[in-house]
Amino acid sequence: MEQRISLITLGVADVARAKAFYEQLGWRGQEVEETVFFQAGGLALVLWGRDKLADDAGIEGPGTGALTLAQNVRSHAEVDEVIATATKAGATVTKPARETFYGGYAGYFADPDGHLWEIAWNPGFTLAEDGTLTVPDFSATN
Repeated sequence: MEQRISLITLGVADVARAKAFYEQLGWRGQEVEETVFFQAGGLALVLWGRDKLADDAGIEGPGTGALTLAQNVRSHAEVDEVIATATKAGATVTKPARETFYGGYAGYFADPDGHLWEIAWNPGFTLAEDGTLTVPDFSATN
């Protein structure tokens, strides 16, 4: 198996509401057969009805499990900007942005379906111009 993620699918209670939320964050997607696809760098974020996702996965109910999506941004100030925009769009801040143990700055919000997002500025993770994050070689610092 290649070390790559192609799609992240979020099971949502209301596809139209979820799509509107992400559009208020500035995301632009395409809806096909009650499924919304957002290009997110080298992968896609997908919004799909929880019941349809559960049925497709062969499980009863919407499923359970912990998952946090994260977006690294280019500055301390951008963390605050993204969280403020998400709040205006209907997100719930679960952890206000603050300094982190690794010398960065981060906070969390939950989208209207409870999916957690961490918005972080990490001085050790440089972003390419296109937003691509490359995991640094941690062995080089030991």
